[in-house]
Amino acid sequence: MPRKTDGIEFEIHPRPTKGEDGKPLLYVRPAKGMKKSFRDLEIFCNKYRGLRPGEIQQSFSVAMDVISLWMSMGYRVETPFGSFAPKLKLLGEHTDPRTIHGRDIIYAGVDFIPAKDFVAECVRNKEGFRRSQSAVGNSQMYDHKAMDEALRRCMKIGYTTIPEFMIYSGLKRDSAKNYLDSLCQGDNPRLRKVRESRRWLYFPKKDNPTV
Repeated sequence: MPRKTDGIEFEIHPRPTKGEDGKPLLYVRPAKGMKKSFRDLEIFCNKYRGLRPGEIQQSFSVAMDVISLWMSMGYRVETPFGSFAPKLKLLGEHTDPRTIHGRDIIYAGVDFIPAKDFVAECVRNKEGFRRSQSAVGNSQMYDHKAMDEALRRCMKIGYTTIPEFMIYSGLKRDSAKNYLDSLCQGDNPRLRKVRESRRWLYFPKKDNPTV
């Protein structure tokens, strides 16, 4: 059967949680490298939408300037793309509203809720989905022997870290962290983790001889 050549290309990746068969549950996301730059947008709009060079850059710059101004004043700003709103964070733990003052609040980012019409336009012209020709993301996680060997090699000094385990296992950072964390869980965990400054140290459990 010929391989599908249109539609959204996707990759398959493992989750840290496991299914009934004991294997990691899977999730999908757009294939790596599937992105367009703002320059690509300018060229496309100039060629196919009749916009002059620099016109879309100017429009976005003005919109960003005004939207950020209004948001800095506390406004939610609604656009054809969706609504933008300031995200506030309360520092510390409070149970009495009278103890909360302006100095206890920080600006923590931006909340964005896409407009329904914008989402509908995004999916309107899709041509289905096709699997990336690359292997399952971090598929070596399924090779328990390879993971055990990687763990054994990086435990030579008595513990390991996420960056160290990444080197020996070939996993990306999130997957390496999820894998090590999974070994710290359950009724008979193989590892225990200890916080040291900004990093986690993973030690073999003394009563578990499998590491």
